[in-house]
Amino acid sequence: MKLKYFVFFMLIFLTACPLAEASLRRSPVVVAVEKVGPAVVNISTVVHERISPFSAFPGDDFFKDFFPDLFSGEYSYTSLGSGVIIDGEKGYVITNHHVVSRATEIKVITSDEKEYVARILGSDPRSDLAVLKIEAKEKLPEVKMGNSDDLMIGETVIAIGNPFGLSHTVTTGVVSATERSLRTEERVYRGFIQTDASINPGNSGGPLLNIEGEFIGINTAIYQKAQGIGFAIPISKAKRIVKELLRYGEVRPPWLGIEVQELIPELKAHFGLPAKSSGVLVNDIFPGSGAASVGIQRGDIILSVENIPVRSLAEYRDAVADFTANDPLSLKVFRKGKELSITLQPSPFPPGLALDLFYRRLGVRVGNPVSKGGIAIKEVRQDSEAGRIGLRPGDVILQVNNSRVASLEDFKNVISHSHDLPSLNLLVQRGAYGYSVTLPF
Repeated sequence: MKLKYFVFFMLIFLTACPLAEASLRRSPVVVAVEKVGPAVVNISTVVHERISPFSAFPGDDFFKDFFPDLFSGEYSYTSLGSGVIIDGEKGYVITNHHVVSRATEIKVITSDEKEYVARILGSDPRSDLAVLKIEAKEKLPEVKMGNSDDLMIGETVIAIGNPFGLSHTVTTGVVSATERSLRTEERVYRGFIQTDASINPGNSGGPLLNIEGEFIGINTAIYQKAQGIGFAIPISKAKRIVKELLRYGEVRPPWLGIEVQELIPELKAHFGLPAKSSGVLVNDIFPGSGAASVGIQRGDIILSVENIPVRSLAEYRDAVADFTANDPLSLKVFRKGKELSITLQPSPFPPGLALDLFYRRLGVRVGNPVSKGGIAIKEVRQDSEAGRIGLRPGDVILQVNNSRVASLEDFKNVISHSHDLPSLNLLVQRGAYGYSVTLPF
């Protein structure tokens, strides 16, 4: 009788062992990848470009008008990236801006190898995020955005993407740091998640997950010099950007309604700012703006924006650029020996102020469009940078930051979209000659 029981229990044990082994192999990483993997896509782009001998110079469209025969050559190349479906009903896909920024053709390949043509709904170079749309007859797998505000240093993260064209590659690592700033040739990117999970160019745009399979970041390979270091855009920031892109097709930079300047030592001493403190000086306020409504004054010194210290005009611009026109901003301000905390609601830049802003910053007042295209300069303040480099009434502005300006509305729109930039590039015509000039803005 005892032998029968022994055989019975042995059979149960031997039968259960493979199941126990399988359950051990189904780690949280496996479960997370199975949960999110179907929503990760491969993004293939084709870029067609015309060969231009003047491509190294701003305003090459100007030369194209005069030397069309030199612009006949074309070439194409392809590139790969990753993305993740965030709305399976509407076919919305998040990826990086740099993955699709120059693409003339975009294809999205899902995990079951179905291929769709995609179009860009909105793209933002400052955050390196873009939203695509694909048309599908059926609902696609999707992933819900998680929360990146409670990340813990050392917690396990999982990156999924298509590095080097190898679809649905999974790498793991830990959160090495949060709130990392990254300087590239173009600008400073703030607030990155740093991880040691391998992120290569083909991973760009794919999801970063926590161990529970929650979508907490968007991988980006924008920093090519990194070795063994990966960066991801926190999903809490991406939510704000995606909302703007879906609603407006672009991210509207916040307009606070103030003009600021560098705080030189003489001004620092004049306003009594402690030696160890730094900031930027408010030198003008636009009536009716968000700043005016909360009582910001000329002579105030802005010390930080959303707890980001600002020690220079460049740092102030970079800090504000991390937010949108819908985001309330908390400022720390020094006024008459005291530090104040002020929260204001920015707005999109009002185009009606464009001509006034252009004159305030550059000392150039423009007139009406000319018959051949462009906007005539009618006044140049001699003590301005424009006056010092020799711009004068009668010159014609053909382009601003490579955008043609054939009407005053064109001009206002370009300035409205450039109000937060540190400089403007102008293509100016004087007689038969064209000049490209860059002015601090």
